[in-house]
Amino acid sequence: PGEPWNDVDGNPIQAHGGGVLLHEGVYYWYGEDKSGPTYKKFSLTAARVDVIGVRCYSSTDLANWRDEGLVLKSTPNHPDLAPNMVLERPKVIYNDRLRTFVMWMHIDDAEYKMARAGVAVSSAATGPFKFLRSFRPNGRQSRDLNLFKDDDGTAYVIYSSEGNKDMHIAKLSPDYTDTQPQHLKIFIGRSREAPAVFKHGGLYFMLTSGCTGWEPNQAEVHWANDMFGQWNLVGHPCVGGTEMDAAYTFQSQGSFVLPVPGRPGSFIFMGDQWDPDNLAESRWTSSPCMFLSFLCCVAHEFVLQSMCRLPTRLYQVFSVAFKTSGLPGKHHVKEHG
Repeated sequence: PGEPWNDVDGNPIQAHGGGVLLHEGVYYWYGEDKSGPTYKKFSLTAARVDVIGVRCYSSTDLANWRDEGLVLKSTPNHPDLAPNMVLERPKVIYNDRLRTFVMWMHIDDAEYKMARAGVAVSSAATGPFKFLRSFRPNGRQSRDLNLFKDDDGTAYVIYSSEGNKDMHIAKLSPDYTDTQPQHLKIFIGRSREAPAVFKHGGLYFMLTSGCTGWEPNQAEVHWANDMFGQWNLVGHPCVGGTEMDAAYTFQSQGSFVLPVPGRPGSFIFMGDQWDPDNLAESRWTSSPCMFLSFLCCVAHEFVLQSMCRLPTRLYQVFSVAFKTSGLPGKHHVKEHG
């Protein structure tokens, strides 16, 4: 974990805060290019790198990644994409009906006062993406965000809001470029960010982190029967390694959870190990992935300790034997057979 990972040309991968899309047998990894110098614009603000853009990598095996270049570039004097702005956590989903790739991202100014979501579209997975606009979904602040596309094609944006105190879920429009009025406020006053949603056994799961800037903290897992249902706390998901590793999410902050095709119940957790002194050198948890086999263990311990009443179906989900699939990055994984 935390070791450098290069693309097939031997260059360090620059896809921070990103996510992976599987399309027609090819994986596309989108993330922030932070290869510029790290500095502080204001003494009390977090370290930053001027916006370079969103870089894309492609792979057929999740191990060897080819650099497809910048699919969304910063643009001087652009109100949202200028180098002195903030572009974070780009995520891409595919609209099957319109055959378009839709990217959402966090857009902000250097002082993080704008708190907006940006949207871009492309007819190809490798871009270029056309930036449409930035806005506040349903008039609400939007910072750390993620996308989730359900089995029926319904898509959602999940984002930190209200000064990062609350998390919001909003359903996307049919073209995935806007939000519909229906939205839900969750984790009220709990200051959670970096959401990542995945689905298993008909239930929805969300991993989040605390709000500690570039410093790692303890992740949490919640579950719900419905995206707009009640989200219930399971606990922190990490086992293995040292006690400090588990308590601080293996020194990382979650970015995305990728289902492993053909292996029901197996997922890859993607987490950034931020280096606030040199953001270009930020690396990934478990080089960079670890499988979510720990959910079974955590749920079992949580139920025993708190006597939490979970539905029978949830017990069945957590009793599934999560297995690693031979892909790289199997550090800090406990298997249950």
